[in-house]
Amino acid sequence: MEKLQTAFHFGADAVYLAGKRYGLRAFADNFTDEEIAEACAYAHERGKKVYVTLNIYARDFDFDGLTDYLKVLEQAHVDAVLISDVGVFDYVKRNSNLPIHISTQANTTNSYAVQHWRDAGAERVVLARELPLKEIAEIHTRCPDVQLEAFVHGAMCISYSGRCLMSNYLANRDGNRGECVQACRWQWEVREVNRSDAMPVMEDERGTYIFNSKDMNMLAHLLELIDAGVVSFKIEGRMKSAFYVATVVAAYRRALDAIANGQFTDDLIQELNAELNKASHREYTTGFYLDEEESRQFYESSKAVEEYKFIAVIRDMGSKKALIEQRNKFTVGEELEILSANEHSGKTFVVEYATDEKGCDVTVCNKVKQLLTINCPYPLQAGDILRKKV
Repeated sequence: MEKLQTAFHFGADAVYLAGKRYGLRAFADNFTDEEIAEACAYAHERGKKVYVTLNIYARDFDFDGLTDYLKVLEQAHVDAVLISDVGVFDYVKRNSNLPIHISTQANTTNSYAVQHWRDAGAERVVLARELPLKEIAEIHTRCPDVQLEAFVHGAMCISYSGRCLMSNYLANRDGNRGECVQACRWQWEVREVNRSDAMPVMEDERGTYIFNSKDMNMLAHLLELIDAGVVSFKIEGRMKSAFYVATVVAAYRRALDAIANGQFTDDLIQELNAELNKASHREYTTGFYLDEEESRQFYESSKAVEEYKFIAVIRDMGSKKALIEQRNKFTVGEELEILSANEHSGKTFVVEYATDEKGCDVTVCNKVKQLLTINCPYPLQAGDILRKKV
């Protein structure tokens, strides 16, 4: 729920989330039935939307209880469900009135598949990440009445549209059922069976990460995606922190607003990419969208880069002071930077004092989720974030 609220606070128009079953993030802190209803009410009060994932590749036993779950989603007024499996699609069509979006897991890569999903009753298709821009444009030309959605930012999967058996084979946890252990991020050596030497790849003394994908970043190319017919830009991040969600959503919101106002300049792109670097990330790539000869794998490490630490969330503002909920250690005398949905984002100030709920002075602030009052020279909003350069 915190990530949902964070996403909306920093400018998302919609969120996608999972319940306790049927989604591809089984180990996320997913939503109960009651929380889904609460999330929809929260979103709709703000003119936002909620999409719920039903995108596992289902077995027969998965359909037990699905009818009741669909009723829960209808009663919550979910705006759409995301589906990959054709059996689940047909079942949802016959047993509910929920709008349906086709998940990227369905690996839709051509206009004939898009036409099929349209004729079957889908209102939106989230395209496979393997498509180049020119082919997306061709699909839009042939299917102008279908909403096309595409991923623009976040972790990439080594396998085609995320259809991977590596986790299942090595750990008996099926990525196609939401249980991936991300075995592709492990350190690997590959050797052909009739050779004694390992596959020649870039490596260092620690080994190599030949299956480790870079992260996608398409912020500089949003106009090209719009021109190709994409109407919804999707950020991967359900297993990421609220700080990651805030940083990335805020950057893309500013980019889209600038495009709408005719102010999407090279300088702004550079500034926003610097913002994206402040969230935990691997080296960036544009994936398959552009006709560029670039490596989409990061061979040196699977560890993400982290330039800034998430320090606190603003809970309330007074005159020149803020009530904050702490997330990471900081001390009085340190400089903090603001991440805000308003014009104060990026500004810094030095913490001159901190007091706890009992009014006692605190110099070293190291208790996660404790409430503190600190000085703050800017009129921020509840939900804004304070961060610190690593």
